[in-house]
Amino acid sequence: MAYDRYVAICNPLQYETIMHRGACIQMAVSAWIAGILYGVLHSGGTFAITFCSNIIDQFFCEASQILKLACSNMYLVEVGVIILSTFLGLGCFSYIIFTYVLIFRAVLRIPSMHGQKKAISTCLPHLTVISLLILTGIFAYGRPQSYSSSDLNVLSAIIYAIIPPLLNPFIYSMRNKEIKTALLKFSNCGHFCKIIARNVFLQK
Repeated sequence: MAYDRYVAICNPLQYETIMHRGACIQMAVSAWIAGILYGVLHSGGTFAITFCSNIIDQFFCEASQILKLACSNMYLVEVGVIILSTFLGLGCFSYIIFTYVLIFRAVLRIPSMHGQKKAISTCLPHLTVISLLILTGIFAYGRPQSYSSSDLNVLSAIIYAIIPPLLNPFIYSMRNKEIKTALLKFSNCGHFCKIIARNVFLQK
């Protein structure tokens, strides 16, 4: 998405040439393959570990909770996978930051304020999703151990694992004119229904 926004703002005349259907499919398939390999590595590391207990203080098999139950040195395999995935995640994050630096430099060179706002508005959904993911991740994993409890760990995992994917379709569809029109009609209908209900209540 960061690359798509970069091409749309920094190379708008070449957008159709660069971001053609084949390129989009290639990027989507690459993301799926990377996700599958990441999952396979974690699963393989998990199955290699011998556990002292099968009771996890979490509502899903989170890697950090599983490692607390390890009885053998094989947990180092999973630690290695986590370190590798951390470096890959930081690499992706650095790429996103670098891309948006280039985007904002290009936006600042746009002479009109209307053009700058329009360019920024194309980036807002992606920036919102990234910010939501990072903030919930910091809440889930960046808290001091002194502020960690069983209930808070479960709550933070729910926030991190469920809320960002749940809100993604809504965030990305807010720029869709049909969605905006439907939401406006729904809100107007709700306001109209409240007026009718109030009038009926007053008549009674």
